[in-house]
Amino acid sequence: MDRLSKDFLLGKLKGEAEKPLEEASSLPPGIYTSEEILNLEQRQIFAKGWLCPGLAADIPKPGDYLTYSIAEQPVFVMRCTDGEIRTFSNVCRHRMMQLLEGRGSCKQVVCPYHAWTYNREGQLIGAPDMKRSKGFDKKDIKLPEIRTEIWHGWIYITLNDDALLLEQSLSELDKLVSRYKMAGYIPVAQQNHVWDTNWKLLTENFMEGYHLPVAHRNTVGAWFPTEATIFPDETFETFTYQTFEKTGDAVYGRAHDDNQVLEGKWRHTSVMPSVFPCHMYVLAPDHFWYLSLRPRGVGQVDIRFGLALAPEVMAALDDKDKFIEETLDFFDIVNSEDRTVVEGIYRGAKGPLTEPGRLCWLEREVHDFMRYLSQALNG
Repeated sequence: MDRLSKDFLLGKLKGEAEKPLEEASSLPPGIYTSEEILNLEQRQIFAKGWLCPGLAADIPKPGDYLTYSIAEQPVFVMRCTDGEIRTFSNVCRHRMMQLLEGRGSCKQVVCPYHAWTYNREGQLIGAPDMKRSKGFDKKDIKLPEIRTEIWHGWIYITLNDDALLLEQSLSELDKLVSRYKMAGYIPVAQQNHVWDTNWKLLTENFMEGYHLPVAHRNTVGAWFPTEATIFPDETFETFTYQTFEKTGDAVYGRAHDDNQVLEGKWRHTSVMPSVFPCHMYVLAPDHFWYLSLRPRGVGQVDIRFGLALAPEVMAALDDKDKFIEETLDFFDIVNSEDRTVVEGIYRGAKGPLTEPGRLCWLEREVHDFMRYLSQALNG
């Protein structure tokens, strides 16, 4: 069978996912380079799963919005007049023009093509020169609304009416992260990037600590004792995670003296959840940073990066701007280290002699992700 055929690749995926971690290998390179696999992922994963466009705290006031996409569907998330956060199709009901770009704030949503205008609840309220169109009534026209949930301050959206509520699908993760009170963390940055790699390679890279002492030896790897990595005893269908403790010389990742929430080991323990398919974050006592990914074709990935600080950290800063600038500079270096790695892996995956290798115990989350992919793509 052709090693690049969809059936061959899905069979290899299923085979490795069903093995114990101690016997499993990484996925065949074609999983990351196949157009057929990407098309299947768009239908079976991105059009059905919960995706995270950002934080509720990113849009604090009525009229604040941010834009995103689900598969090929452009959307915008808005804080509506009543204070609720809702998500709408970001496509005008007239001639399919995209309505909003980036993030910002507005009193009304005005199409840049013909000035059709919608209120914050998605209702059409203005349509110039439409009086001669028989039977046309603005009250009949509304932007389609997309399912939206807020979970610990994160915004999640899905096109799938049958998707489980997050309080059900993430209930076990809730028990772990709730102690941090991360909904109160204060966002200080949100950035968008495009890297030249497959989205799964970046997802897998974020999940595992095996590469930290090597690829990040000049930054976070120096504070990461691999033997302190702990994985859960059980596996979960919708997420995975690991916890690790930071060493005493870590600049980031330890509780501030004014933190009154965390006790004992949790004052220097970080949690690294991956909510399938593509929302990953490192939750530490003093900050968290996250990635939210979407494929832009086989060989490119759209990345939304964000950083937030614990409220007691922000309150104690004498020079907030300087601290935030220095912190962002540090994480820019961390991200550049990851970019070098995952773009290099994608180039390697295209090589005709490339073969998968055995997994390490520190790649437990990668194996969990393989099981998720197999279930989603093999049915």
